[in-house]
Amino acid sequence: MTTIEITTIEPLTHHEAMRLQADELEHTLVSLRSLNNLAWSAATDCPAWDVRAMYQHVLGACESGASMRENIHQLRRARAFRKQQGGPLEAALSAVQVRERVDLSPVQIVERLAAVAPKTVRGRNRTPALVRKHARLAVDGPVFETWKLGYLIDTIYLRDLWMHRVDLSHALNQPLVLSADHDGRIVADVVAEWARRHAKRFVLELTGPAGGIYAHEPDLPGTEHISIDAVEFCRTLAGRAPATGLLTTVVPF
Repeated sequence: MTTIEITTIEPLTHHEAMRLQADELEHTLVSLRSLNNLAWSAATDCPAWDVRAMYQHVLGACESGASMRENIHQLRRARAFRKQQGGPLEAALSAVQVRERVDLSPVQIVERLAAVAPKTVRGRNRTPALVRKHARLAVDGPVFETWKLGYLIDTIYLRDLWMHRVDLSHALNQPLVLSADHDGRIVADVVAEWARRHAKRFVLELTGPAGGIYAHEPDLPGTEHISIDAVEFCRTLAGRAPATGLLTTVVPF
């Protein structure tokens, strides 16, 4: 297998991110339509969420992406929630999304997600390039930094959706359907950001269909060698599995 120098990984373009999000939504719907009633109550790696609550959050995020009015509504409710309860705005927003959809049955969740999925991608896709590039927002968890709006729209929303499909597979102890073209591209983008964040030399062997071998200055002294399944690599960076060494570097999902 060819070793990929980390600096050669191209960042996601907006067009590519929208295509990946559309495909990921389709993969999500296929997974959800296969669930029986018992599966919806399975505990997940997300604290206090079973599968049903996790996809109430996903539905809420997608409905926010499809409608500016809904987006503003959720942000207002989240700010009020954070004022009362404290904590990061992201956690408050997720709590609002779940609370406002708590009465939906699994069938209703799937039906609404299927209906809104193409609208979500269209809504995010039509965000003007200048706004994506220059609008910024402060983030207070799991990292404390300022993001371009384009990073949120193109990267974080994709990773969040993908990671929850990983969470679903993990919760049900079922195999995750993966491909190099789709999942491998998402993982490669995570690897590139991880490398930028820690800025140290390494050799990273990711196994599985979404994996690959990545490196930065591998022949110099002090290079850390890591071998791990590609999905477990992402779960670890997202705080869902114990981490050591360079894997303690947080990458937002």
